[in-house]
Amino acid sequence: MTARPALSDRDELGRPTRDGRIRAVIESVTPEVDSGRFPIKRVIGETVAVRADAFTDGHDAVRCVLRYRPDTVAIWSETEMTALGNDRFQAEFGVSNLGRYRYIVVAWVDHFLSWRQEFARRVEITDILLAGRIGAELARSTAQRAEGIDAERLQDWAARLLKETDSTSLKKIALDEEVWNVVTRYPDRSFAAQYERELEVVVEPSLARFSAWYEFFPRSCSNVIGTHGTLRDCEARLDYARDLGFDIVYLPPIHPIGETNRKGANNQLTAIANDPGSPWAIGGAAGGHKAIHPDLGTLEDFRRFVSQARDRELKVALDIAFQTAPDHPYVKAHPEWFRWRPDGTVQFAENPPKKYQDIYPFNFESESWTNLWEELKSILDFWIGEGVEIFRVDNPHTKPFAFWEWAIGEVKRSHPEVIFLAEAFTRPKVMHRLAKLGFSQSYTYFAWRNTKQEIVEYFSELTSGPGREYFRPNCWPNTPDILTEYLQYGGRPAFVVRVVLAATLSASYGIYGPAFELMDSEAREPESEEYLDSEKYQLRTWNLERAGSLRHIIARLNRIRREHPALQWDRTLQFHATDNEALLCYTKTDPDGDDSIVVVVNLDPHHAQTGWVDLSAGNLARDAAQPYQAHDLLSGSRFIWHGIRNFVALDPVTTPAHIFRLRQRVRSERDFDYFL
Repeated sequence: MTARPALSDRDELGRPTRDGRIRAVIESVTPEVDSGRFPIKRVIGETVAVRADAFTDGHDAVRCVLRYRPDTVAIWSETEMTALGNDRFQAEFGVSNLGRYRYIVVAWVDHFLSWRQEFARRVEITDILLAGRIGAELARSTAQRAEGIDAERLQDWAARLLKETDSTSLKKIALDEEVWNVVTRYPDRSFAAQYERELEVVVEPSLARFSAWYEFFPRSCSNVIGTHGTLRDCEARLDYARDLGFDIVYLPPIHPIGETNRKGANNQLTAIANDPGSPWAIGGAAGGHKAIHPDLGTLEDFRRFVSQARDRELKVALDIAFQTAPDHPYVKAHPEWFRWRPDGTVQFAENPPKKYQDIYPFNFESESWTNLWEELKSILDFWIGEGVEIFRVDNPHTKPFAFWEWAIGEVKRSHPEVIFLAEAFTRPKVMHRLAKLGFSQSYTYFAWRNTKQEIVEYFSELTSGPGREYFRPNCWPNTPDILTEYLQYGGRPAFVVRVVLAATLSASYGIYGPAFELMDSEAREPESEEYLDSEKYQLRTWNLERAGSLRHIIARLNRIRREHPALQWDRTLQFHATDNEALLCYTKTDPDGDDSIVVVVNLDPHHAQTGWVDLSAGNLARDAAQPYQAHDLLSGSRFIWHGIRNFVALDPVTTPAHIFRLRQRVRSERDFDYFL
């Protein structure tokens, strides 16, 4: 029985719609997210390494090219894909512009390459002479596609193949590398196969891959107890964040706060006089999402703040919370955007048993949903117009996926430099979907991963799993909502351990300060992760110069991160064996392999721990006969190590962690001179 084409390759009468002479097959293209439904992610200056399986029936040879172009360019660029063996091919291209690129794999049966490979294996004289004549025909056909001197060389080569009768000489002529280089420039791609879909890569600024965030409440920037801070007061905090080595200062909502159902200190249901309310209860008589809280200042003050940050090489990230207070102008102007209960009141936000009486969620199933979408996007456009390029989005998982894909796509079409961080501590599949839809970075479960097994399993998944192509983790040891048990009871060592882990496991991390560096660790009540006297509900005054602050340790960490490219990547993370479950060891290298960092952390904040670390995995294995120096960049200490197994002792009070740079060829154990 004659096989019929697949259903998708037939018309309504069962006739083939695909050219059956196209024999090459392309499969298993990587990187590819959900069969090309979503783009992969890179930052400007990176490369995209593409691999694909390409083969055909029989013994003919296949050639592949990778085609790529920015969305703004109509003409494709091409690069030949290198054969890796077992029908696998690879090529790469660099991304030098922000925005979107497209790429696709093309393959074809190359009869000239097939001829050449077979010719090299022929041994019988008659076969060689006949093959020479076939090669001459291929050369003449190729010459018709060539230009200028190349065409002349191919015609001359064809004539030589026909003229030569000595098999040894003929083989030498046929396999001439210089002529073959000319042939490869003019392939016959009449029956080329193209991968079934164009794939995309979103290219973002370098801060999307490597960044350090510092969060603080502007209203708590006053040095006078009980006095509401202003944006002008915050300018001093910019110097502080810069000196700590952060790249981004992130502000919780800075908009007017509602009066109705305003929460009091420690989330009390009833506010008293002068209680400022929660910044996430947005909107009041002074305006909504496009207004500044009057006590913070004016839009002009905000523009000055952004400019002052820029002068200090800092970016400003703004919190975007798409929700309202009962007093928000939207509630009266657009009641159709909210859910109304049978008693005539608006449904407030709930996550039982938690209730947020001061917050109204939007109804995204409203008949007027298109107007709602446009208005919410206009909020992003407004703040971009005021100089904001980074948004931390509050609870994006409680809004429709379709909205985010549209809104982020539209914003980045005009402003590809804008970065979005998803604050979504929710189910893994939901977090990953948000990342696929366009969020540049994502919060993680890091705060609750404390044991060695938990950390190894989670970060191996983040850095080695399929999500590595689109999910960029941003690790926070604390937030205004999260004061973990580990920090509540671990004392100073716990804070040091968690910030070292955050800053070295992940290329992007952040802290909520000054609560973190001043080690604010008192919970509102037992088994709660809420801070006592949380800034979410009241003003705080912080003594940034307080003795014992972790500011100098954090500044050193950020300096190490900037000086060592190994810590600026996620995908090179590799864990190493230790003989003590309280000791965690891992390494990072930069993609070029020029910089390597070894981190060893005591996960026990209460007791000293000792053990052996094994660096046999990966490319860090050492010659046991050659000593080398392990230089702790965190403390400045230097140790002589030998081979792949070495002993460490970490006291959480004095040295909770090592961040080693390994240096080669120590001359003697008395002499710490070295060669890089």
